[in-house]
Amino acid sequence: MKMGGMKTTISFILHLLPCLVFVGARPATFNDDFRVTWEESHIKQIQGGSAIQLILDRSSGCGFASKHQYLFGRVSMKIKLVPGDSAGTVTAFYMNSDTDNIRDELDFEFLGNRTGQPYTVQTNVYAHGKGDREQRINLWFDPAIDFHTYTILWNPYHIVFSIDDIPIREYKNNEAKGIPYPKTQPMGIYSTLWEADDWATRGGLEKIDWSKAPFYAYYKDFDVEGCWMPGPKSCITNPNNWWEGQAYRQLDAVQQKKYQWVRTNHMIYDYCTDKSRYPITPPECIA
Repeated sequence: MKMGGMKTTISFILHLLPCLVFVGARPATFNDDFRVTWEESHIKQIQGGSAIQLILDRSSGCGFASKHQYLFGRVSMKIKLVPGDSAGTVTAFYMNSDTDNIRDELDFEFLGNRTGQPYTVQTNVYAHGKGDREQRINLWFDPAIDFHTYTILWNPYHIVFSIDDIPIREYKNNEAKGIPYPKTQPMGIYSTLWEADDWATRGGLEKIDWSKAPFYAYYKDFDVEGCWMPGPKSCITNPNNWWEGQAYRQLDAVQQKKYQWVRTNHMIYDYCTDKSRYPITPPECIA
């Protein structure tokens, strides 16, 4: 290649870099995109760092977080949850703006069980500091036998929680009706394994059995795609971002059918229908 042509190619690549480096892609290892936030001795990298083991024992639980915050995108992880008698344990996978009074947050919380009972997954949405939007489903499989994919899609149109590409919850952007929607604050990605036997299993009736400790959860295939923040505005306003494309602005017919199947057969709690907490139905439930 002639020197002039090489300079042109390098210049073109450098011109693209501001757009490329702020869009996350599937990292090769845990360290590429995440860091331990507490109790490093309880998070072990395995398979050359492509997977991790989280440990909960009497001394501590543990947690990790993304190195970057994102504004819109999709994050998914394959998780194998605590097996056997996991009552009182909580494995959480969520996004959080890390702000106090007006935080935005999107939660997956896996509530441990007594052996033989189904695992319960609780989701929650915080928008502009307001949460208390819990929904719970019982899983239709044993999530401790093998890995399953848990995904949060977040764009200006809706938020979708999915398990193995089956949507279990959708929160739509209804700002036009005066309902808050998280869209201005970037969020980091977090996960924890911890003890919460005061509320996690049957409302705290089932306590953690420390004779079964240590408890283990496993993660792999960390897939994060979105706009890093702070970064160029050209990323978050780019119509070519696939997670904002037409196909991702609403559930299609097949997804709607799966979504209704989950809600009909596996939902055990919905704040929208809890009249003891909300005598007046929350506006987002009606919208």
